[in-house]
Amino acid sequence: MRDRWLLVTTWLLLSAAGQAMAEGGPSSSDASPLEDGERIYLQYCASCHGPQGEGMPNWERQNAQGELPAPPHGPEGHTWKHSDAMLYRIVSEGWRDPWNKTERLTMPAFKDLLSPAEIRDVVNYLKTLWTPEQQRHQAEESEGAPFPMQSE
Repeated sequence: MRDRWLLVTTWLLLSAAGQAMAEGGPSSSDASPLEDGERIYLQYCASCHGPQGEGMPNWERQNAQGELPAPPHGPEGHTWKHSDAMLYRIVSEGWRDPWNKTERLTMPAFKDLLSPAEIRDVVNYLKTLWTPEQQRHQAEESEGAPFPMQSE
C-alpha cells in the first residue's frame, strides 16, 4: 500500500511539473508577484524594451518615422522618474511620446490583455531594475500618485 501511495504521489508531482513546463512556467498562484511581473514583462514588453530592460538602440533619437524608439527601463532610462499611477496608466492606456512627429501610440495599450493586478506586477518588476537611489526617488513620486484602487 505504501509503494502504491508513493507511486501515485510521484506521478501527481511529475504531472504537475510537466504541466507547468508545458505552460512556460509555474502558474501565477505558485509564483510571487515579482515572478509574475517578470514573466509578463518577458511575454509582452521585452520585444521592444529588451529582455533586461535595455531598450532599443538609439532610444534617445527619433527614427526615420520621427518616433523615439522604446526606452530602457533600467538605471540608464527614465522610467524610475514616474509615479506608480503614471506607469500604470502608460501600461494600461498606451503611450505616444510627446516628442514624436507621428500621432500613433508607439506603445500599445494593454488594458484589454492584462488585469489590473498584472499591470501592477509588471510595474513592480521594473522597480527591481533600478538602483536603490532611483527606487527611493520613485517611491517618493508615488506617495502622492499611487497605483489606482481597483477591484479585481
